[in-house]
Amino acid sequence: MDRFDAMQAFARVVETGSFTKAAETLHMSKTSVTQLVQQLEARLRVRLLNRTTRKVNVTADGAAYYERVLRLLADMDDAETSLSNASAAPRGRLRVDVPSPLARLILIPALPAFHARYPEIQLDMGVSDRVVDIIDESVDCVVRGGPITDLSLVARHVGDLPFGVYAAPSYLQRAGIPTHPSEVEDSHHRVVNYIGSRTRKVLPYQMRRRAEQINLQGRHVLAVDDGNAYLAAGLAGLGILGLPDYMARTHLASGELERLFEDWQFEPMPLSVAFPPNRHVSAKLRVFIEWIVELMAQHAPVESRK
Repeated sequence: MDRFDAMQAFARVVETGSFTKAAETLHMSKTSVTQLVQQLEARLRVRLLNRTTRKVNVTADGAAYYERVLRLLADMDDAETSLSNASAAPRGRLRVDVPSPLARLILIPALPAFHARYPEIQLDMGVSDRVVDIIDESVDCVVRGGPITDLSLVARHVGDLPFGVYAAPSYLQRAGIPTHPSEVEDSHHRVVNYIGSRTRKVLPYQMRRRAEQINLQGRHVLAVDDGNAYLAAGLAGLGILGLPDYMARTHLASGELERLFEDWQFEPMPLSVAFPPNRHVSAKLRVFIEWIVELMAQHAPVESRK
């Protein structure tokens, strides 16, 4: 039995709650993972996991051992990194999940420079607006807009996305140009709504101008749960949009979108990188997070709070 492989298999089973999922993330067969954990239990003479036909749960001894295994695996990873000079060039597979518009417009265009700097890092990037289960899906970190409501995660605030209200010229020619947000409630105006992936609810756009504040609700003909689809709907003239400025910038310059209510302000959307507290911040994860920080300092720096 390779003790390193056995400990790694055990840790992944604990994190995913499944021998099958652990095997998938380790690129091993389920039989191999099962045998490694059984051999580890035989060596330690302790039951680490309780198995049923439906679920795998860690025992009290297994939970204590898991915490030690995590530290040991982290130390081994750091030792290999330093001996192979990977401190200057971190290596390995990194699984991340990011919002689709942020990936398309900011992250992926900047990836050639990232890979030139860190050529031995393999990024597996999930691109969607859904909320992933970091532990269950064995994701190293997520980049998310809005408050991080899962208190079990470690979150680093990396940027603030300024917002604006936009519409396509085709829509404004048909419905007219509103001069005050309250006019959007009129029967002839429409908005495109965004459905939150966690709550599945449509949230109003909160706007303010000095002491005046309004929740821009409006009537919609379309609501979507994907940022790229949301933008496409606005460009097609289906209604008024509330967009992060980075999504609107090129379309504003080309004349495909026009900005409305320029003397009104949104609260900026916080952008964070989140990861599990028990997941070792390896060299490859650390440099990825720092890269995100650098990118957002250019595109949407963290606002000072007074």
